[in-house]
Amino acid sequence: MVETATDRSLLLADFGEAATWTPSGGSAATLTALLSKEHEEVDTGGAVSIVMSHPRVTCRTADVSTAAEGDSFAIGGVTYTVRVVMTDGTGMTQLVLEAP
Repeated sequence: MVETATDRSLLLADFGEAATWTPSGGSAATLTALLSKEHEEVDTGGAVSIVMSHPRVTCRTADVSTAAEGDSFAIGGVTYTVRVVMTDGTGMTQLVLEAP
């Protein structure tokens, strides 16, 4: 089965939360996104590893079609800076965020 724009909208409606994306120098837009706060252990070559947080959001590409590094993205009461934009070619985009 191929997912449709309706399927993507339903996924976000069921599991996402309200967010605000503001392009650098642009106007804010309200949308729905899935927030993930992944953690990654990084081996620094010493006896102790460090753990880094990599917050990211997944949203419809149509909602963030011109997203770019440096944009602002507010979700869950926190305003982040967009660092990486990853469009998957199927209608969804992940934005890797940097916490303040």
